[in-house]
Parts: sequence; C-alpha cells; structure tokens
Amino acid sequence: MERYPSSVVSTARTSALATNKVLRNTYWLLGATLAFSAAMAGVSMALNLPPFGLVTLLIYFGLLFAVHKTQNSAWGLVWTFALTGFLGLTLGPILELYIKAVPNGSQLVMTALGTTAVAFLGLSAYAIKSEKDFSFMGGFLTIGVISAFVLGLIAYFFELSTLSLVASGMFVIVSGGLMLWQTSQIVRGGETNYIMATITLYVSLYNMFLSLLHLLGAASDD
Repeated sequence: MERYPSSVVSTARTSALATNKVLRNTYWLLGATLAFSAAMAGVSMALNLPPFGLVTLLIYFGLLFAVHKTQNSAWGLVWTFALTGFLGLTLGPILELYIKAVPNGSQLVMTALGTTAVAFLGLSAYAIKSEKDFSFMGGFLTIGVISAFVLGLIAYFFELSTLSLVASGMFVIVSGGLMLWQTSQIVRGGETNYIMATITLYVSLYNMFLSLLHLLGAASDD
C-alpha cells in the first residue's frame, strides 16, 4: 500500500526533470542560434549584401520544412543553424539601411533590440513562474500569424504603408503571445522537442525585432 504514493512521487519527479531538461536545452540552443545569427548578420553587413526580398520566404520555408523532417535527429540541429544563420544574413541589409539611411538609425536598432529582449525575458519568466496553462492561445495565435503574414504580403505588393504598419503591429502582439505559449508548453510538458521549441522562440524574436524596428522607424518620421 505504501508503494503507490512513492511511485506517484517518482513519476512526478521524472516528469519535472524531463521538463527542466527540455527547457534548459531550448535556452542553450536558442542562445547559440542567436549568437550565430548575429555573427551572420555582421558578415552580411561586411559583404554589403543586397536585400533578399521575397527569396527570403522561399528559402525560409524550405529550411523550416527540413527542420521539421529531421527534428528528432542530429540533422535537426544542422538545419536549425542553417535556418537561423540564413535569417541572420537577411538582417544585414535591413540593419545597414536603418543605420545609414535614418539619422537616428543606430538608436532605433538598439531600442528595438532592447525592447525585444525585455519582452522575451518578461514573458518567459511569467510563464515559468506562474506555470499557467496558455494552450488555449494556440488557435488564436495561428490565426494571428496567418492574418499578419497575408496582410504583410498585400502591403508589400500594393505598397500600402499603413497596412504594412498594421501587419507589423500584429506581428509584435502575436510574437509576444507565441513566446508566452511556447514557454508554457515546455513548462507543462506539452512540448518535448527542444529543437522545435527553439525554432518557435527564435522566429518570434526575429519577427518582433523587425516589426518593432519598422514601427519605430515610421514613428520617427524619417
């Protein structure tokens, strides 16, 4: 009769250890990919590469598909670094444009970067400490991502600056929601693959940073 409680405690402890391992591995990989991405952005700026345009989407979805197919093998790590490194390359021309073409461009970049970092740390800490279940947000976030993506494409093709700002605003909100949702999924055991968790968080950070940069640039009237 005394073995049952012991078994329950042991199972709970094992589950907690597994969750902590996924969370730890996710943050280690996220940190490594962010550093690699920053390095590739520096390379892109040094080489003075031109903007990638819509080619970015084609390569992005191709690499994302490769990550999904290999998420349970060592190749998943290879494709993860390929994806984040490529997105880092695409940042170079954008940062170069803001820094050189906008009078306070460097300040805008640092403000967007700092705001993104604070948002990520705050939302992650809240999800971890509160241990609340944010799984109900999954459907809304999916709709939000698709809507913002479609609006962004329409704004790009028809050169609608106001709609582009709306899309950026939506991406900021959705990206924050994804950070909260993904961290909650890890903490509550709903996400057990740290590679996919890393990709979700990285893309959320990437989109939030670019969207904030766009909004701040528009607000500066330059």
